[in-house]
Amino acid sequence: FQGSRLDEQRCSLPAPLKTEEEYIPYPSIHEVLQKGWPYPLIILPQFGGYWIEGTSHNLSSLSPTLSDVPFPWSGKVKLESDPTAKLYRKHFLGKEHQNFYSSDMSLGYLVLSVKYEQIEKQENLRLLLRTRTGTKHDLIPISCLNEFPNAVQMAKLLCEDVNVERFFPVLYPKASQLIVAFDEHVISNNFKFGVIYQKPGQTTEEEVFSNTEESLGFLEFLDFLGDKIQLQDFRGFRGGLDVTRGQTGTESVYTNFRGKEIMFHVSTKLPFTEGDSQQLQRKRHIGNDIVAIIFQDESTPFVPDMIASNFLHAYVVVQLTHGTTGDTLYKVSVTARDDVPFFGPPLPNPAIFRKSAEFREFLLVKLINAEYSCYRAEKFAKLE
Repeated sequence: FQGSRLDEQRCSLPAPLKTEEEYIPYPSIHEVLQKGWPYPLIILPQFGGYWIEGTSHNLSSLSPTLSDVPFPWSGKVKLESDPTAKLYRKHFLGKEHQNFYSSDMSLGYLVLSVKYEQIEKQENLRLLLRTRTGTKHDLIPISCLNEFPNAVQMAKLLCEDVNVERFFPVLYPKASQLIVAFDEHVISNNFKFGVIYQKPGQTTEEEVFSNTEESLGFLEFLDFLGDKIQLQDFRGFRGGLDVTRGQTGTESVYTNFRGKEIMFHVSTKLPFTEGDSQQLQRKRHIGNDIVAIIFQDESTPFVPDMIASNFLHAYVVVQLTHGTTGDTLYKVSVTARDDVPFFGPPLPNPAIFRKSAEFREFLLVKLINAEYSCYRAEKFAKLE
């Protein structure tokens, strides 16, 4: 049931191997704006490359006060941590083993770790295979095998979809340190997320990064996200911001959530440079984040390729609206690059939330899970 529901929420994208000449382009932002209201929160780039979750925002289907907005879960929303993250440290690091690598058309870069173990006189192979879609692990008794497998056969024992002719031994002397760092980068307790303020009518990177004023609705949202902190001598996780010389502004937004420290890079609180149309000071921080929030006061669509960045892979778009009784409501859509696996918690239908502690928890979990999922995208899944 959940799978079919997620399928409904995703946009149907063109086949990834088509050339640009073969595409029927999606409408441009200017074509969408010319058609008139209502506008979606997000539109796809003309040549795709992203998926969207949360495209229904029909207020009429909800109760007038929104006091009974259904949430699509019971109990605490779940952080999607990776149970395989510490297996290499536990079973391989510092012990005799071998690492191999290869590249698969479908599964991306592959890294295979192999270790011989004897447990109670039983000979075993412990195998750990990393692919673009995740990490697979197993302990296989050698007695169950007809013959001792080569690296390709070992990989196929873990994942039948592996389709490579050979694996190559990893010969780099510090490979183990690189591999353990790669495996465990998904269990960080420190996160930095961008927060970009998009005013009505703004459709370019230069426009959104040039905003200096903050609307009351945006200020209310920042206060909802976390605590406003003074950067000077700040002792918590600083997310790359300057806490001694004031070179990245004087204040920011920070929170500690379920034992994880989160620093928000707020576009309007980073230094504004007169005469710099690109606002490189601001973009230097937000452009190096992996996940960002786009906050919209009113309905102007966000296009995910609007911001040129090699690192930004997922956006959570939050648009302010109000119920019939004046309640603060937030419409939410999510977009990520095609190679980023879907991440929960799933948005309800319609994807509208009351301003509440429950929505704040949902939003922070969605952001953290987005970053975890982005690490499985091809760019981050490479061992470079």
